[in-house]
Amino acid sequence: MDFSVRFVPSADQDLAWYRVNEQRVILSAISTFLGVDADIETKKRKQLRPNPLAPWELRIGKYRVFYEIKEQHIVRVLAIGHKVHNQLLIQGQGVQI
Repeated sequence: MDFSVRFVPSADQDLAWYRVNEQRVILSAISTFLGVDADIETKKRKQLRPNPLAPWELRIGKYRVFYEIKEQHIVRVLAIGHKVHNQLLIQGQGVQI
């Protein structure tokens, strides 16, 4: 099933925080893995336990894309970050999930 991917303004800022080559990797993965079947769990897509950030996570190496699925097949990207060891960083700031 096809999905339309949209970014909230804060996710645009999160993406802009990364270098251009990192942005390309992240955007390519979002297009590949969230454009189709974004609501099906796989090794890269995982539904999270209840938390204040987002209900779903896309794993792209060390990068993490947090999103929600709205009705009418819309994926809203809510945050983009990366992992350093066991810590999640969004725009360089530590975040707890």
